[in-house]
Amino acid sequence: MRAVTWHGKRDVRVDDVPDPTIKEPTDAVIRVTSSGICGSDLHLYEVMGPFMGKGDVLGHEPMGIVEEVGAEVTGIKPGDRVVVPFQIACGRCFMCRQGLQTQCETTQCRDTGMGAALFGYTKLYGEVPGGQAEYLRVPQAHYGPIKVPEGPPDDRFVYLSDVLPTAWQAVEYAAIPPGGSVVVLGLGPIGDMSARIAMHRGAGRVIGVDLVPERLDRARARGVEVVDVGAVDDDLTEVIRDRTDGRGPDAVIDAVGMEAHGAPAGKLAQQMAGLLPDAVAAKIMQKAGVDRLVALHSAIDIVRRGGTISLIGVYGGMADPMPMLTLFDKQVQLRMGQANVRRWVDDIMPLLTGDTDPLGVDSFATHHLTLDEAPHGYEIFQKKQDGAVKVVLHP
Repeated sequence: MRAVTWHGKRDVRVDDVPDPTIKEPTDAVIRVTSSGICGSDLHLYEVMGPFMGKGDVLGHEPMGIVEEVGAEVTGIKPGDRVVVPFQIACGRCFMCRQGLQTQCETTQCRDTGMGAALFGYTKLYGEVPGGQAEYLRVPQAHYGPIKVPEGPPDDRFVYLSDVLPTAWQAVEYAAIPPGGSVVVLGLGPIGDMSARIAMHRGAGRVIGVDLVPERLDRARARGVEVVDVGAVDDDLTEVIRDRTDGRGPDAVIDAVGMEAHGAPAGKLAQQMAGLLPDAVAAKIMQKAGVDRLVALHSAIDIVRRGGTISLIGVYGGMADPMPMLTLFDKQVQLRMGQANVRRWVDDIMPLLTGDTDPLGVDSFATHHLTLDEAPHGYEIFQKKQDGAVKVVLHP
C-alpha cells in the first residue's frame, strides 16, 4: 500500500509499505478514506526526530471503511464506516473506566514511561504505524473505532479522531463559568475549534490570540474577538486585561505548546538536539528542557487570580522552568493532558448528526489533498503558507 513515511527532519515521503494484516483477535483493518495532518505531526516533522525511525508511517487522525475484523471484535463489521481515535485504548482497564483512555493500562508504553500507545507517533508511544495511508491496522478494535452514519461527507466526522475531542477537553478543563471569559492562545486547528466550542458552550467572551492573518480572520468570522500578537505594541497581558475588567480572563487555553514563537533559548536547545546523534539527543530531550515556553508563561501572566489554565498544546521537555511562585501566589488551577477521545464522543456526536453544523466542521479544512501530495501539505502547514490551517489527505 501507499503510506506517508518519515525519513528525517522536514523529509516525509509517500512510499510503498507492506499491507496491514490482522495480528490479534482484537484487531481490525480499515480502508482509509480521510486522514488529517495534525499540528503535533509537525513536532515529528521538525523537532522529535530522535524518537523516530526511517520509514515510520505517520498520521493519527483517520477514518474509513472496515475491511476485516478479528475474532473478538463484535461492535463493528466489514463495510461499517468508522473514525479511529488517535490513542489506542482497551476500554476495560482501570484507567479506561475512569475516562482516562490516554493512560490505558493495557497499551501503556511502560518501556518508555509514557501513556497509551498512539498511532504514528514515535518510539515513545509504541511506534505503531499510522493512518496517513491507504489501509490501517487498528489494535483494540473491540473498543476504539467510532461507528458513524452514512451520508454526510467525511469532513463531518473525521475530526472525532482528534480535533473535536481535544478541543472539547480543552474547554472542559478550562472550567469557564457560565457567561465567563476565556483567552485562547494559538488559533491553529485545536485553538480555532476550542474557541468555537467555548462559544457554543456558553462562554460570554472568547478572545483568540495569534500571529497569522488567515487564522485571525477565520476566528473573527466565527464571532471570536481576536488579538494579533504581532501588532501589539504594549505588553500582551495588559492588552488582555484592558478587555477583561483589568483583572484578566477567567480561563486561558494554551493551544500552542512547543511550537511557540520567541524564546531563543528554547529554540537553540531544539536546534542543538537536532545536531546530536539520535540516541544522545533522545536522552537529552527526555531529561532536559527543550520547549519554547512563551505561550505557557503568557497564559500564567494573563489569567486572572484564581483562574484556570487549560494546557492542550503539546510540550516535550522534562526540566523546563516553571514560575511556581506566581502560579501559587495567583492560586491558578492548571489542567492538562492528551485528550481522552472516547470520553467526549457522546457529548460531541449530537452536534454532528443533526441538520445543522454548529461547529462548522463541514468547512473546517482549508486544504484537501491526495495522499501523494502529503509532502506539500506538511510543508505549507509547517510554514503557514497558502492559508493552511487544516490539511486533510485522501488516499
